[in-house]
Amino acid sequence: MTSTTAAESPRPTGADLSRPTGADSSRPARSVNPEIARSWLLVNAMRPEIFSEASSSRADAVILDIEDAVDPSHKGEARENVIRWMRDGGQAWVRINDATSPFWADDLAGLRGTTGLLGVMLAKTESSDQVTESYHRMDGKTPVIPLVESAVGIEEANHIAKAQGAFRLAFGSGDFRRDTGMAATPEAMAYPRAKLVVASRVGGLPGPIDGPTVGTNHPILREQSAITVMMGMTGKLCLAIDQTTVINEVISPTPSDVAWASDFMRDFEANGRVIRDGSDLPRLGRAEKIMKLATAFGVQPA
Repeated sequence: MTSTTAAESPRPTGADLSRPTGADSSRPARSVNPEIARSWLLVNAMRPEIFSEASSSRADAVILDIEDAVDPSHKGEARENVIRWMRDGGQAWVRINDATSPFWADDLAGLRGTTGLLGVMLAKTESSDQVTESYHRMDGKTPVIPLVESAVGIEEANHIAKAQGAFRLAFGSGDFRRDTGMAATPEAMAYPRAKLVVASRVGGLPGPIDGPTVGTNHPILREQSAITVMMGMTGKLCLAIDQTTVINEVISPTPSDVAWASDFMRDFEANGRVIRDGSDLPRLGRAEKIMKLATAFGVQPA
């Protein structure tokens, strides 16, 4: 099997970006590279009337869901809703059914070559072969986000991250808890989150996408998004449009982070970019990362 790193994977264009606190509100919305997209909005594919609203929201990326959100008797209709909307000019990712389901092959065949398809999220991924087979059945160009939702998937994460076509890992936290009986606490979820972060690094992929927060309580969403960041994950699934602004803000660098990075880079340049001690290289790496994200997300220094 050929391993594909993030640098070799296809690069679709992201959806419109929300500007977090500290951003210049006078600047227009922009597209976000899906490698660093923060908010990934899941939209029920049986509700085509809200596709355009979701696409024009502040979500960094939109995923039209033809898997868990859709009753088995309506899978074909949901798929056609997605295909029709994208052929009419819409752009989105699509969560397809898992490779062991009777709907997987039809999903891939129906979506193959569809204008506006940015990539697919493969539900319940448990092996690298499932990713690679999905990738080649599409066209060998469409990126695949493996959604890891089981104990088997977590333990296979290193191989999944190295699979040809793998673009970025995602955590199906609800199904994982159902599979394992583990609690939703940060302590219980630390292992699977860390496993996906390490596997992403091993596979040369961007940081993984965390599972969603269920409910409408924004303080809880903010707290759980902070855990996402603390664990090294760089995106988060969301279930409602109004969750996107909170996720975007929490996963972005803070204005004070940007101010520190700006000051460090200015001093580093003024000193001829000379490394003075062992702490300079780690600080340089952090400052460069913060400045890159600040530019992408429009965050201004405090």
